Amino acid sequence: MKTENRVILLVEDNASDVELTKRALLKENITNEVVVAEDGQEALNYMFGEGEYHGRKVHQLPALVLLDINLPIIDGIEVLRRIRQDPRTHRQLVVILTSSKEEQDILKSYDLGVNSYIRKPVDFNQFSEAIRCLGMYWLVINEPPPSR
Repeated sequence: MKTENRVILLVEDNASDVELTKRALLKENITNEVVVAEDGQEALNYMFGEGEYHGRKVHQLPALVLLDINLPIIDGIEVLRRIRQDPRTHRQLVVILTSSKEEQDILKSYDLGVNSYIRKPVDFNQFSEAIRCLGMYWLVINEPPPSR
């Protein structure tokens, strides 16, 4: 299953979770390219074509952003806030994929307009099932906002 050759931006600083997510995506035949940002600043640089991503065509937004909350440099909540504040990205599909069970994190995420909040299951099979459902819904069933 692939969405118009658009990438999935995975914002995750834990190398094990990155590999687990990539394995789960492949297991579920989600073949979009996965771009990994290891901190919040790198994610924002990718989204806005800055820093190491200078010159990236910023009008080509990811099919989906999978965003952890607990990130170095800039946390996921602030990344979400900046994505929602910018007119170029305010409609970007963003799913929080995190281990945080903090009610405050859930409330802030929804207050800032996250599309979905998913807690990472510990078990690989459960995690894989969560990725399958996430991919099926957000990349196949859901009608995303039109690209500009």
